[in-house]
Amino acid sequence: MAKIKGTIVIDRERCKGCGVCIASCPCDVLSLSSEVNSKGYPVAQMANPDACIGCASCAVICPDSVITVYRQKIN
Repeated sequence: MAKIKGTIVIDRERCKGCGVCIASCPCDVLSLSSEVNSKGYPVAQMANPDACIGCASCAVICPDSVITVYRQKIN
């Protein structure tokens, strides 16, 4: 059975740093960055990218739809 590796892309300028995606991630992949966007919000980032399984919980729960999830099969 192939293993799934996930990765996410966050629209940094539209992210408000609410942290809802961080709380919804079952694998503790996300965290808030110390960097801020042009509006002054800390943005979400992949703190532990190797743990991402591509479940898309973060993208589904994001109130502003700024997260895109990509999934790749690994043999």
